[in-house]
Amino acid sequence: MRIWQKVAVSLIGAAVIVACSQSPTGRNALRLFSGSEMDQLGARTYEEIKKQEKISTDSRKIAYVQCITDDLVAGLPAPYGAKRWEVTLFANEEVNAFALPGEKIGVYEGLLEVAKTPDQLAAVIGHEIAHVIAEHGNERMSSQTAAGIGMQLGGILAASELDQETAGLAMAVLGAGVQLGILLPYSRSHESEADQLGVDYMAKAGYDPAAAAKLWRNMAASKGAQPPEFLSTHPSPQSRIQALQQYEAQAMPVYKQTIARKGRPDCQRPSS
Repeated sequence: MRIWQKVAVSLIGAAVIVACSQSPTGRNALRLFSGSEMDQLGARTYEEIKKQEKISTDSRKIAYVQCITDDLVAGLPAPYGAKRWEVTLFANEEVNAFALPGEKIGVYEGLLEVAKTPDQLAAVIGHEIAHVIAEHGNERMSSQTAAGIGMQLGGILAASELDQETAGLAMAVLGAGVQLGILLPYSRSHESEADQLGVDYMAKAGYDPAAAAKLWRNMAASKGAQPPEFLSTHPSPQSRIQALQQYEAQAMPVYKQTIARKGRPDCQRPSS
């Protein structure tokens, strides 16, 4: 390896080490972007989505989603519990929801047909909020950025050491390894972590942790064939349900304490 290549690898390695931090569950995380950068990106993306999607005018459904969100936000760790979370309900039958950096939440009306109780909807919104608090967007972008840099360096090294045909094959193999071994597993780990944190948030707000596994049973029943887990950015439904069932026992004492202290949440699900 030439000296300039060694220097480049060393500098990139140093930047990655400096940017390493821990997620709320203690997992090592790579974050190359600042919180303000991510908030600005989240706000811009949110505005674009609102321009592209039809926004619901159903006041009952909007109030219902806002009520559950408010309950969850009130119990979030600092500084997130004191921030204003913007919520938009989209008039779209897609079964989906999302949250973006900058405290932006989107819920699709189709989700309300699958999340059949307030507890189940709280599981989804809590899960999406967890993605923001754990800075999964930052980590995902950072992983992709680091992978892109690695691919470029790999190309330089392959071209300098191998003939053109062999170098091309090496880059194809490297690309598949990055996709299957780094980017997708990171995403599965994000989903599992968001499941766990989301259950914590819903329990603290007084929503039944057992509803999370029930929700994903509904989700699994509403979808067709699923891709193999190792090729998916999400855990398989059965893996997810089993993990949630195991974790709900840890969250149940918090849920019971909340109910004993202030009673059940009173967000009313609108009739169809």
